[in-house]
Amino acid sequence: MHNESEYIVEAEATRVRVLSEALPYMQQFRGQTVVVKYGGAAMKDSSLKAKVIRDIVFMTCVGIRPVVVHGGGPEINTWLGKLGIEPQFKNGLRVTDAPTMDVVEMVLVGRVNKELVSLINQAGGSAVGLCGKDGDLIKARPQGDTGVGFVGEVNSIDARLVKSLVEAGYVPVISSVAADENGQAYNINADTVAGELAAALNAEKLVLLTDTAGILRDYKDPSTLIPRLNIQEARQLIEDGIVAGGMIPKVTCCVRSLAQGVRSATIADGRIPHALLLEIFTDSGMGSMIVASKYIQ
Repeated sequence: MHNESEYIVEAEATRVRVLSEALPYMQQFRGQTVVVKYGGAAMKDSSLKAKVIRDIVFMTCVGIRPVVVHGGGPEINTWLGKLGIEPQFKNGLRVTDAPTMDVVEMVLVGRVNKELVSLINQAGGSAVGLCGKDGDLIKARPQGDTGVGFVGEVNSIDARLVKSLVEAGYVPVISSVAADENGQAYNINADTVAGELAAALNAEKLVLLTDTAGILRDYKDPSTLIPRLNIQEARQLIEDGIVAGGMIPKVTCCVRSLAQGVRSATIADGRIPHALLLEIFTDSGMGSMIVASKYIQ
């Protein structure tokens, strides 16, 4: 019996320590905007998905203002298959012809977006679904790379609608579809949208949930994780080829948002349950955090 009561005291002490550790972060982030890019395994695995949704609602309950930006690649492929359209990729980018763009817009804006909105609302939050077309939130322009069709870049952001929703206590859930000045729809990389939106909202923090442990010195060895770095170090890692492949656009988008005033940007492992809470509310954090300079806490 003695051992059991010791165990209970230990468990309670751990619980109290966790809550106590979270307090300074609650104080730091209260009233601040945090932009979360949601995608990858955390979106496909239903138990991980439920935890991300709970984390987002938890953030709102302690006064943080989350804004969610999402992609939805796997579901797009499923629907292209149902409609007999062959998915094509070039240099890692989805080739988006007109029929594909129709499907991308239907799936991201109609299905994925509304499912996330509904899940957040069921968990006790108040979510509103948007895409780049709403309130002229994002103006798109074609990406320089020819041959990928309607794949766009962010030309400009007008964040007034998102700001007013956040101030009214809503969680904006944004799909990365936007139109150019002629009304042509474009598919934009969701990481890019999250980074640019974080800058436009003057967010305190940007978190990209990914299917990697973070930035690794050796991509085959998770123990070589770089937990913290600044803009200069991040750029150097790209130059040295340590950050390569699909990690380059993620790191670049973090660096761009920091250069425009976002305080910190983290590439976190969305395959770990409650990655968002671990990143925001614990001293050790999650993944790789990039800050503007060494001196920012």
